Amino acid sequence: MSEQGIGARVKRKEDKRFTTGKGKYTDDVRHENQAYAAFVRSPYAHANVNGIDASEAEAMDGVIAVLNGAQLTGDEIGNIICGWAVNSKDGSPMNMGAWSALATSKVRYLGDAVAVVIAETQALARQAAEAVLVDYEVLPAVVSAVKALKSDAPQLHDNAPGNLIFDWEIGEEAATDAALAGAAHITEMKIVNNRLAPNPMEPRSAVATYDEAEEHYTLYTTSQNPHVARLILSAFYNVAPEHKLRVIAPDVGGGFGAKIYVYPEEIVCLWASMKTNRSVKWTSDRSEAFVTDAHGRDHVSTARMGFDENNKIVGFKVDTVANLGAYMSLFSSAVPTYLYATLLSGQYNIANIHCNVRTVYTNTVPVDAYRGAGRPEACYLVERMMETAARELGVDPSELRRGNFIGEFPHQTPVIMAYDAGDFAGNLDQSKEAADVAGFAARKAASVANGKLRGLGYSCYIEACGIAPSAAVGSLGAGVGLWESAEVRVNPVGTIEVLTGSHSHGQGHETTFAQVVADRFDLPIENIQIVHGDTDKVQFGMGTYGSRSAAVGLSAIVKAMDKVEAKVKKIAAHILEASEEDIVIEGGQVKVAGTDKAMGWHEVGLTAYMAHNLPEGMEPGLKEGAFYDPVNFTFPAGTYICEVEVDPETGVTTIERFTAVDDFGTIINPMIVEGQVHGGLAQGIGQAMLEGVVYDDDGQLLTGSYMDYTMPRADDLPFYKVLHNSTVCPNNPLGIKGCGEAGAIGAPPAVINAITDAIGNNDLAMPATPQNVWAAIQASGKSIAVQ
Repeated sequence: MSEQGIGARVKRKEDKRFTTGKGKYTDDVRHENQAYAAFVRSPYAHANVNGIDASEAEAMDGVIAVLNGAQLTGDEIGNIICGWAVNSKDGSPMNMGAWSALATSKVRYLGDAVAVVIAETQALARQAAEAVLVDYEVLPAVVSAVKALKSDAPQLHDNAPGNLIFDWEIGEEAATDAALAGAAHITEMKIVNNRLAPNPMEPRSAVATYDEAEEHYTLYTTSQNPHVARLILSAFYNVAPEHKLRVIAPDVGGGFGAKIYVYPEEIVCLWASMKTNRSVKWTSDRSEAFVTDAHGRDHVSTARMGFDENNKIVGFKVDTVANLGAYMSLFSSAVPTYLYATLLSGQYNIANIHCNVRTVYTNTVPVDAYRGAGRPEACYLVERMMETAARELGVDPSELRRGNFIGEFPHQTPVIMAYDAGDFAGNLDQSKEAADVAGFAARKAASVANGKLRGLGYSCYIEACGIAPSAAVGSLGAGVGLWESAEVRVNPVGTIEVLTGSHSHGQGHETTFAQVVADRFDLPIENIQIVHGDTDKVQFGMGTYGSRSAAVGLSAIVKAMDKVEAKVKKIAAHILEASEEDIVIEGGQVKVAGTDKAMGWHEVGLTAYMAHNLPEGMEPGLKEGAFYDPVNFTFPAGTYICEVEVDPETGVTTIERFTAVDDFGTIINPMIVEGQVHGGLAQGIGQAMLEGVVYDDDGQLLTGSYMDYTMPRADDLPFYKVLHNSTVCPNNPLGIKGCGEAGAIGAPPAVINAITDAIGNNDLAMPATPQNVWAAIQASGKSIAVQ
């Protein structure tokens, strides 16, 4: 309907304030009595805390207080929890170790906080924190999950013998073993998914204020889900009663999953505000972020994939060891289980799958969801196996995939997921044509003539978004429902406010959500405001993560709009003396179809609120709310093709071409979707070629700044060719699948498959730095002469 509606490339409404420096972030919040927090953090990865001497810091002029873990626990502030209960395969519960926001007797990773200084200025707080003396008794550390399982490894938590959190499985092991035993060919690999630091542009921040008169708390925070944060802070951490706590997440500069969780800093700032009767502010610097923000990935897997004589997959067996760091973060248990192993069927018709996952404590930063969360790990595993199998079988990797694609929908996999719609062969065909695969041989020959190696790599990814339904995830251990809420308010003058439980931190919700409303009611997008991020303004909602905002959040808005439209038509039918079935909404008017009888949209709003002439029994006003609980996940999918050129003398790799064909279902704003794909591809390429968190054996972080942790820059990235081959999702009202994580999921295997194709060595781990690529070339004996 509206020219600014669904499918239009509308410029982002929110970008005006961002590009002109008018955005309001948590660190921009200033209060009259504001003090500053600085944390005293352990310089050791594992140590007993024998004592804390804060006398020198407390004596410094301007220091308000130095608080420690004993005081925190003395005030009955609860331990940080994991919100998804996963049992071991023997039925025993997971071994969740105690995590106090301020450590009391033991620290378990570099950066674990033991005390906090509250002072008049940020500089003074940091200076005083350095003056706090802590008596540490250093203990042996372990940073490798595989080593942590060994009998002689240091033990992190008394209730987790052998550092094992849980030993979980999915699928039928006996049937999978039997299928593999009868296979004509078996591909076997050990695959490592490297640990990453999330690095959102805006560091985490918190500003907490306690109103003594009202016994009320307000927390500004960099959160992706403020209502969930409020719930957890009140119900589990005992910081404040829920009705006495307001959580506000203003503009947030990126999240990538790292801002889903409630961290020690938010808890401590709220508590410290009450203890000092001052507003307390903390903002992380980049070095602090490396040792406090939840890391991502860090899997070590061995996998066996069996094929019959016709190259059909008969069985797939995986054993994964997942490093969860020193403590269990909020959704850490779900990432290597229900968000990972349930996607191991990929796009392929595999009758027999079994996966065993052991999660492990180590002396490292806790690990949780990072863009994709389990789906990138699954995709990387499946697509590396498929590419390697094709080389071993001597067949075209694209045709091996095609021969195993799922072709009919719905399709039930052996690992829970029921795929609802897709066109996997169509994605592959479109991607091959756009990438000019037919011309690759000529380009490869030209590279060889120039003394270079050239390779082509495929990745056929699938992901599950909009985690749902609530009853199903509840049965699997989720501690919350995963629905979403919305309220649509039509004001008396006809403008519209949409209150959504989703949260925007870069996705462009203020534009895309408004487009859907504009499309429905044929109104200018400028007349629609999206409100989110404040628990005192917006009804309870579940927030944004897992590419759920459109599929779940917009679906709730659609349900609320259904109710608004029904009431609008009742009012118009009453005023215009017509049947409701004859009422249409278009061009800013509510009309009787086929006549010149009409009301302006604003007139309907005014009529609803004046209430002088409403249908009998109708309540005044024009405001409706809705909750939406999906009936199934959505399943975005696609094919990515990467083409690289490698210098065999140096290992330097250049991505020459990158083609992405995605099936996201209905696309609201193609420009914003393409931007999401570009960002995801940058992060996926970053993981594949540049990024990696590295600890030494003592648990010291070797990649604690951008001097050592290599972020992708513009000159590391190619010009992308981004295309769409959409099939409509049948399970939500807009047919949307989700797009926010696809690039980060599909890109890593495409890149590594291309590089290994070029160098002739499948044994290449991420990140594929020049040094690692050069070493792999030497190991393979690859040279230009043998091309």
